[in-house]
Amino acid sequence: MEQYEPFEGVIGRTLDDSTAWWPTPARPAPDSPNVVVILIDDLGFSHFGCFGSDLTTPNIDALAQGGLRYTNFHVTPLCSPTRAALLTGRNHHSVGMRGLSNWNSGFPNMRGHVTNHAATMAEVLREGGYTTFGVGKWHLVSMEDSSSAGPFDQWPLQRGFDRFYGFLDGETDQFAPDLIYDNHRIEQPRSAQDGYHLSEDLVEHALGFIHDSKSVRPDRPFFTYLAFGATHAPHQAPAPYLARHRGRYDDGWDAARARWFARQKQMGVIGEHTQLAPRNDGVEPWDSLSDNERRLAARLQEAFAAFLEHTDEQIGRLVRGLTSIGEIDNTLILLMSDNGASQEGGPFGVLHEMKYFNFIPESPDEAVKRLEEIGGPSSHSNYPWGWAQAGNTPFKWYKQNTHEGGVHVPLIAHWPRAISDHGGLRHQFHYVTDIAATVLGVAGVEMPQVYRGLEQIPLAGSSIAYSFASNDVEGTRTTQYFEMSGHRAIYHEGWKAVTRHQRGVCFDDDDWELYHVGEDQSECRNLAGTMPEKLAELIDLWWREAQEFGALPLDDRGIELFGARFRDSSPHPRSRHYTYLPPLSPVPPQAAAGIGGRSWDLKAQIERPLGAGGVIMASGTENAGISIFIQDELLVVDYNIFGEHHVVRSTDQVPTGLSEVGLEFRRGGNDADVTLMIDAQPSGSMHVPFLMRTFATTPMSFGRDCGSPVSNAYTGENEFAGRLVRVDIQLVSTRGADEQVVAQREGMARQ
Repeated sequence: MEQYEPFEGVIGRTLDDSTAWWPTPARPAPDSPNVVVILIDDLGFSHFGCFGSDLTTPNIDALAQGGLRYTNFHVTPLCSPTRAALLTGRNHHSVGMRGLSNWNSGFPNMRGHVTNHAATMAEVLREGGYTTFGVGKWHLVSMEDSSSAGPFDQWPLQRGFDRFYGFLDGETDQFAPDLIYDNHRIEQPRSAQDGYHLSEDLVEHALGFIHDSKSVRPDRPFFTYLAFGATHAPHQAPAPYLARHRGRYDDGWDAARARWFARQKQMGVIGEHTQLAPRNDGVEPWDSLSDNERRLAARLQEAFAAFLEHTDEQIGRLVRGLTSIGEIDNTLILLMSDNGASQEGGPFGVLHEMKYFNFIPESPDEAVKRLEEIGGPSSHSNYPWGWAQAGNTPFKWYKQNTHEGGVHVPLIAHWPRAISDHGGLRHQFHYVTDIAATVLGVAGVEMPQVYRGLEQIPLAGSSIAYSFASNDVEGTRTTQYFEMSGHRAIYHEGWKAVTRHQRGVCFDDDDWELYHVGEDQSECRNLAGTMPEKLAELIDLWWREAQEFGALPLDDRGIELFGARFRDSSPHPRSRHYTYLPPLSPVPPQAAAGIGGRSWDLKAQIERPLGAGGVIMASGTENAGISIFIQDELLVVDYNIFGEHHVVRSTDQVPTGLSEVGLEFRRGGNDADVTLMIDAQPSGSMHVPFLMRTFATTPMSFGRDCGSPVSNAYTGENEFAGRLVRVDIQLVSTRGADEQVVAQREGMARQ
């Protein structure tokens, strides 16, 4: 027969005149290291103790003490783009990830997933004989494709990981996450009341994957990508960690920033002549705040600090686990952040971040009444701008911006077998695309020119391994462009031109600044007025780099792109009619019917005996959402507006046997009216005083309430005890702006 697989033996008529042959599997060199890449979310340059803060990070500090700190390492200003550049070694525009994976602009630089012309280092390492594990946040699949219906081609297992455990969206509740195991959704293994926290779960699975591999195939090195949900909002930590930080930040962000700045200079993390950047616009002096403003801000920082300390402890567990099985000496650990500290908490911070995304002003005077909830399962908090800028000390601006506060983050490298300059500092300029080149280089695996029949985009990064031995060597990277929603920057040979774009302003009218960041790391001395020729040279270079790496067309849209749902390629029908056939897995927000902020109808066909109740449909969490359920023979709707429950019960009992129940939800202006329906007849109504545009980033569930319960009228999932035949949702447009208004709000939380 014709041979379709290579065979170099001899096939005769019998075994006696035949020669067997076994293909040699891909194997890395015997001394190839294990590799662990740890990514922390929304963490600023100064947040680690070893980078200047007095926050509690002893395990991270120990890695730095036994390895190297890179003080001039840069990333993109946002999570999905950094992850794309990290895993592929190419610039984020080149691979289709201009912004969040929740967006698809219709242009090659923003497809919501990584092009297959850019193989991930997991794909290449697996081909080279490594076993590969992904744990934690993914956020590299179009979120329309993140439901259990797929398609799955851009999920972690299809992009190079042998195993995956984590979540797909940009954030999740740390006490009630939306969990993915390999290619399917699962329920969390235990409740928050039983001590569950996502970060602990992630490390348990990372160690479990490693133990499984090394116990049976000790000859195979592993690549583990551990991307914590921490320290992205919501800032949540176990109660003992929260208690340990009470009162530690009462002196405020000005005092903390000054302390951290002084420590950075003492440590040599920043240059002796570096200045502390002035306060960002909107950051008020701590002493000028009211008592309640200070109380709220301090408690929000406590939650962040507790969250970071808890994350640090999980990193310590991972390191101790690697040590216990004898793998730590030959494991390269690279630890970094995906962007600078987040500005999404606003000027005062928020107890419920979804209030911010619903444009509900939450005054500190109101929020302090619920201080004890901050950091726990009942809060979705984020800290104010003042603490974010402190986290970015000594820089200006934040995540999303191309100034140093958005893109300059800590990097730690730890590899006992190869790094002997313990506690050393490295000041050469490096960029996130350099990580893949570094990992592939030390693993002895090359990025192919063609992968699975597809021509590959060349690597944009270069290895940082040249710096492992000494700091007295010139850096290999001289140029890097930056762009995010119109914010732009270019680094070239110690100089940087940067502009903070104002949305709606012509790009040609942007105000460019010029800094000699080789001497002025914190961008305090703007030389644009005195060196216009140098500025013009750098701006021209930015345009050339943007052209080469696919950053064009410039596009300052962001949240509007969440509204680009009703395309032929999307799961959203043009009829706006959705039919769900239980039992089914929870449906993530961007793949589900978008009921926030608009009018809609729900009809559910059910069959039940007397006494059978439970949830028909729920969307949201205990912090905000809507639940439709049957209780005490009545149909009930609970519209939970950030803990303010608006509840209506039907005036008629729900029939036994087969029936149809549902509701009509009609938007007014910023309010709505809800009418309960039983067998097509009205049966009770209520007025909702505020219309929520977005509830949460958790999935919509049918036949039960997954995650933390939306309604306080029941506990747990409150699974429907009858038979839920089908649920139909029809979106109703009562005004032309409905979908655009919703789109602009519903995506903001996923940054």
